[in-house]
Amino acid sequence: MRAAPSPEEIRTRNLAVLLRHVHRDGAVSRATLAERMGLNRSTILALTADLAAAGLVREELPGQTGKAGRPSLVVRPESDRVYVVALDVGADRLAAARVGLGGSVLDRTETTRPGGTFDPEDVIGALVDMARAMIGAAAAGAVCVGVGVAFCGMVREEDGVVRYGPNIGWVDDVPFGDSMTEALDLGLRVAVGNNANLGALAERERGVGEGLADLIYLHGDVGIGGGIIMGGELLGGEGGYGGEVGHMIVHPGGRACACGSRGCLEVESGELGLIAAVGGTDPVGQAAVDAIVEAAARGDAAARDALHQVGEWLGYGVANLVNIFNPSMVVFGGVLREIYLASAAQVRSRVAVNSLQAVRDRVRLRTSALGGDSTLIGAAELAFREVLTDPLQTLARAAAARA
Repeated sequence: MRAAPSPEEIRTRNLAVLLRHVHRDGAVSRATLAERMGLNRSTILALTADLAAAGLVREELPGQTGKAGRPSLVVRPESDRVYVVALDVGADRLAAARVGLGGSVLDRTETTRPGGTFDPEDVIGALVDMARAMIGAAAAGAVCVGVGVAFCGMVREEDGVVRYGPNIGWVDDVPFGDSMTEALDLGLRVAVGNNANLGALAERERGVGEGLADLIYLHGDVGIGGGIIMGGELLGGEGGYGGEVGHMIVHPGGRACACGSRGCLEVESGELGLIAAVGGTDPVGQAAVDAIVEAAARGDAAARDALHQVGEWLGYGVANLVNIFNPSMVVFGGVLREIYLASAAQVRSRVAVNSLQAVRDRVRLRTSALGGDSTLIGAAELAFREVLTDPLQTLARAAAARA
């Protein structure tokens, strides 16, 4: 039989639960925390005092409540003092942010890169420089408690090995997480996850799908990835590589894909498909998508035809996903946000024709509320996991490594 948890284990668990509520909601009264956690107010007071003494939260009086009696103190995260570094490796950009406890973005930077093959050492070197700049800009006394990376490829999350990143030329295993951990030398393990999976978690926690148990997030840059949340849990599959919806075939015999197949969703309906449909453009990437969408809005026939064609293929993909997973919402992020907005009529029409009525009746098609930062916010949430599991020990280790 498993031994009953010790008082210290119970305390650690309760500290973590309380901090997760504050991290998610930003400001929560003691009374609300007591109700949510099923604990008495004196226990909440003791837990809050421990977290405040460590510098993780602070207490303050709420604003005007209009209610009689003594108001319950509000517990807020110490966003400026406790933060993580979030990094995002896209097929044509690198981004970094310093994100405070509670989810507030304190600082952000981004650099675009030409598409093609990225040398792993160059990518790691650039990310390390960006991360160090973020840390260097933090206030004196602030503590970095984690580093998370969203990566545009298949990632073995347990150790951060990139198994496959065809859109940047990584086709063999790259020990990305270990290499980043060693290069940064912060005394913190760098956590790495698939960008679409992290985008899905970000939209469920802080975006348009907040609180939903069944959600699909589609992220587009050069490729298309999918993060699928069912029953409140991210679907990873046997090896953790589930959600590669960009390689669903929607047009047999269509355009060649970097994966070796033809007619995949990502080459027919994403950035690549849109650019190909207008015969190629200069510039490429987000700028190209924006230019095509703007041209279509001005009445350019070639741009409008391209968006119509791409919307058809995207609609086929969405219809398949709706039939298989029966989500309550499908969210379009990255460049798919702009592509969907400009081709929504075609996407919705294809879903109406090719998905079952029982599953399409209640599904909502929405664009990301976090814009281009959904994967970056997801990387931050990944980096916060340790401090939200064992707050005091994680903060103590981070502070010791910084000293």
